[in-house]
Amino acid sequence: MKKVLFLAAVAAAFTTSCTSVNRTMREPNTHVELVKSDFTYSDQVSAEASSTKILGIDFERILKAEGGSTQGGGNVNIASIPVIGNMVADRTANYALYNLMVANPGYDVVFYPQYETKVVKPILGIGLLTKITKVKTTARLARINANGSSVSTAKAQK
Repeated sequence: MKKVLFLAAVAAAFTTSCTSVNRTMREPNTHVELVKSDFTYSDQVSAEASSTKILGIDFERILKAEGGSTQGGGNVNIASIPVIGNMVADRTANYALYNLMVANPGYDVVFYPQYETKVVKPILGIGLLTKITKVKTTARLARINANGSSVSTAKAQK
């Protein structure tokens, strides 16, 4: 009886399992040279965002996915804004970038954003309990010119 139970347990262990499938595609090692004339630039534009964290949790955005940063696709999300000139580490700064891109549709790249950050810790100056962060970002936006003539003329001049 013990042998049958043992064999049943072993059979159950082999037939029940967790499967993880991961597919990746290697990014091609290409180098694209862009010059200033490849872009159409905007004037300086700015946007603001704020976050309030209580006990380290941002309850306003806990169940809502929004933000701004790098990847691709047609939608603006936190991972799809190409930023040239710095790395964005603060989530509230990402939210400000998101607001900047949503308020100015049709642009492809954010050039050298500048951040003005104000952090308020109202309870005894301790950020553990409550922390309010306000970020204003100012940057130039650019769209890539569709004709591509400046890239080919730049290479022809070399």
